[in-house]
Amino acid sequence: MLTSLSIRNIVLIEALDLTFGEGLGVLTGETGAGKSILLDALGLVLGNRADSALVRAGEDKASVSAVFEFAQLPLDLAEALDDAGVEVEPGEALIIRRNLKGDGGSKAFVNDQPVGVALLRELAPALVELHGQHDDRGLVNPRGHRALLDRYASSDVEGVASAHAAWRKAEDELGRARGAIEQARADQDLLLAHLAELTAIEPQAGEEESLANARADMQKGEKLSGDLEELRLLWDGSDSALAQMRGSARRLDRIADQHPLLAEALAALDRAVIEAGEAEERLQAAAEALQHDPAELDRIETRLFELRALARKHQCDVDDLPETMRAIREKLDAIEHGEADLEAQEKAAEAARQAYVARAEALHATRVSAGMQLDEAVAAELAPLKLDAARFRTAVTQLEEDRWGAHGMDSVEFLIATNPGADFAPLAKIASGGELSRFILALKVALAEQGGAATIIFDEIDRGVGGAVASAIGERLARLASGGQLLAVTHSPQVAARGLMHYLIAKSSEGTVTKTSVALLDAAGRQEEIARMLSGAQITSEARAQADRLLEGV
Repeated sequence: MLTSLSIRNIVLIEALDLTFGEGLGVLTGETGAGKSILLDALGLVLGNRADSALVRAGEDKASVSAVFEFAQLPLDLAEALDDAGVEVEPGEALIIRRNLKGDGGSKAFVNDQPVGVALLRELAPALVELHGQHDDRGLVNPRGHRALLDRYASSDVEGVASAHAAWRKAEDELGRARGAIEQARADQDLLLAHLAELTAIEPQAGEEESLANARADMQKGEKLSGDLEELRLLWDGSDSALAQMRGSARRLDRIADQHPLLAEALAALDRAVIEAGEAEERLQAAAEALQHDPAELDRIETRLFELRALARKHQCDVDDLPETMRAIREKLDAIEHGEADLEAQEKAAEAARQAYVARAEALHATRVSAGMQLDEAVAAELAPLKLDAARFRTAVTQLEEDRWGAHGMDSVEFLIATNPGADFAPLAKIASGGELSRFILALKVALAEQGGAATIIFDEIDRGVGGAVASAIGERLARLASGGQLLAVTHSPQVAARGLMHYLIAKSSEGTVTKTSVALLDAAGRQEEIARMLSGAQITSEARAQADRLLEGV
């Protein structure tokens, strides 16, 4: 709830520090004293547009600070602050400050952490609920009516939301499956052509490297063929160098035992023959490896060209072509088996839809029943508030399927008819602002709302009424404020007498300087102010006695 409000240099307010408590607080004062300035100042910390006209004349800046305290920070506030990166410790008060410059610029802070004004507007609905003469938010806005009715009825909204999420998930999966099959069917002929092409060439993993190596060897053989042929002639035949070395070794072997040096020469020659023989074998092997076969080289080059062309076509490496074949076969298999899978997914999606519909229809029935109860409860509040000719109706309308959602299949709107025989119309279209405020009060009392904003403000809800109607308004405001916080700007002594805290707003002038002040009244001050409200500028003893009776009566 709002525990304090500090205002500096706002219009006629030079410096003001107010404290607030639980229950009903009333603000009174003569017309033009500056009650609207308080609401404008509070509006700044709630994210209203910064207007340079709010800065007090002669000053270059202004500020408003509001302190809100909670036993536990509401979840929606905590989530909004966390999303904005604002840290608030458990049990810590929420301090919102708005600084305003004379040129209209402004800065906002939450617990001394700079924030955007958009965050203040996001926090506002959970902090303060304002109902005034021209209110177009809160209970007037039909966007919130469904949530209010569900809270009143303790509806199973979470169950419906969960069923809706399951249905949407099943529908999304079905849509993806249908899309995949439709795409596959559209590509089926192309896939078959690709598979036939790949199957005909039957690519193998690692084939590109082996073919490239073989081609490189053949190309080298073609280049070295002349040199290899000349070398072969040196080693082949009876007149070759190797044949002569072997003949020399045989002759030397016959005489080697005649002298040690001959034996050593034979050994050296034998080694040379052996080395030469190994060289001959390697030359022969090299010649075979580098053998130039034009037909085979052409085959290899043709194969490489086909493989690489296919790889470019499928935008992959040559070694990935076997995997590409496998993927194409899987897509074709999916087309064949997709119908059965699709049928199963269609059944699952329909089952999820039926589960949602069952929950949504149950929610619809709950809303219709709760709406009838709410209509009766509001009707009971109308007559005491001088709205006995008015009628209230909770319109629960089933939507077309394309508008179903996590909230169910209904739209909810509170409608009223202010005169006998008049058609029902939305709350926002009611003619009289005073009637609208009283209607909202009746609705809030009937709803016995436990959630909503931490602080409720009614601005001149009693305008144009008095006597028993004003007493009924005061009694209902006090009842609504029980266990919470409600502030009422009022001109009615009957309402003012109900307040647990009474603030007097006054305007004074010193020369050309006019100031607005606000004072928290004690018991004597309350009696005097209520007497003034009863009698006007001249306070009589009878007015004071009547004020005492009003205060004693509550």
